[in-house]
Amino acid sequence: MDRTFVMIKPDGVQRGLVGEIVSRLESKGLKLIAARFEILSEKRINEQYREHLKKPFFPSLKKYIMGGPCFLMVWEGRDVVSIVRKVIGATNPQEASPGTIRGDFGNDIGRNVIHASDSHESAAHEIAIHFKPAELFPYTRIDESVIYEY
Repeated sequence: MDRTFVMIKPDGVQRGLVGEIVSRLESKGLKLIAARFEILSEKRINEQYREHLKKPFFPSLKKYIMGGPCFLMVWEGRDVVSIVRKVIGATNPQEASPGTIRGDFGNDIGRNVIHASDSHESAAHEIAIHFKPAELFPYTRIDESVIYEY
């Protein structure tokens, strides 16, 4: 099974969307194998968003992410990276389709509720930033035989 990193940002936590988001991903047949609330350190935010460090919006992004608790998660499933990206929708909520998390709950690109890894490589990198291997709890869902064709 593949793994991906997902983070509900402070606006999603503040708006009480954690349960709704977890429910949508679980309903899709994905498996939550790690999760916790945390206010991220500047060091981890810099690692998480390293490709944006020199961009003009980064200081505002960093202040926003550090401004409240985030809900960090690792999800597992076949093709989980692409599935999660489809469920969350386009980065800009104005372009996200209705029925996606950002399409239903996001209003502004700077407050778009959720982050998810965009590739297997970024997923591995982001999971390693936020979770130790001992903090991941893989298991077999009782319904996997009806979710996946083996």
